[in-house]
Amino acid sequence: MKMMNLNADLGESFGAYTIGNDARLLKAIKSANVACGFHAGDPLVMQQTVSMAIENGVSIGAHPGFPDLQGFGRRPMQMALNDVYAMVVYQIGALSAVAASQGGKVTHVKPHGALNNMACEDADLSSAICRAVKDVDRSLIFLAPALSELSLAAKRAGLNVAEEIFADRAYTDKGALVNRKIEGAVIHDAETCLNHVMEMVEKSALISIDGKVLKTDIHSICVHGDTPKACDTASYVLKGLESYGLKVCPLDQMDLS
Repeated sequence: MKMMNLNADLGESFGAYTIGNDARLLKAIKSANVACGFHAGDPLVMQQTVSMAIENGVSIGAHPGFPDLQGFGRRPMQMALNDVYAMVVYQIGALSAVAASQGGKVTHVKPHGALNNMACEDADLSSAICRAVKDVDRSLIFLAPALSELSLAAKRAGLNVAEEIFADRAYTDKGALVNRKIEGAVIHDAETCLNHVMEMVEKSALISIDGKVLKTDIHSICVHGDTPKACDTASYVLKGLESYGLKVCPLDQMDLS
């Protein structure tokens, strides 16, 4: 039976502010990308999210981002590469300590927001991120957008790479995510998300907003946890994948060869 992973970004609440329904979302997904306190999250939120992930048998990933709480890590920042390297090491280390304290372990890394988007097109930035991951633990799985510079850099670094597609985002003809400011960039309807996913899975390709087919391996599907219908979408996509005959499993159980 072919395996597929379903992931979401979690732990993005902060202090008195709650973002998303992590407890419910963890019932549908198999891997959690946990904010590490820079773009979202705080030590207590990290601890609670990790604990819930372990309870639900969901694999844990570090989700490092730019130091941008006000902008939720979605605003581009210009940083020296040595600062980026140190920032990524720091965030992976923080979540690794939290996970260890709860009897768990971080098994993958996925950059967040603007850091991720910029690295998808910038070879030097992507190399700095991948070097940080490798220097912390070369056994960590690198979850990267399919057909991106980030994916290529992770492979060059010798990391285990999981190619990711997005259930709720539209793609350009070059395989990048359509800017959120453009109408149609974010897909809100669960059935439309599933149809979008299944077309890509069946064709082993990204399908652009204009219908262009870009061939790629697909290992993981992301549903953004901060959207209003995230839980409904994740549950619907999970059922659709299983109905198609796929075994949906944690990322650290995937065959990435």
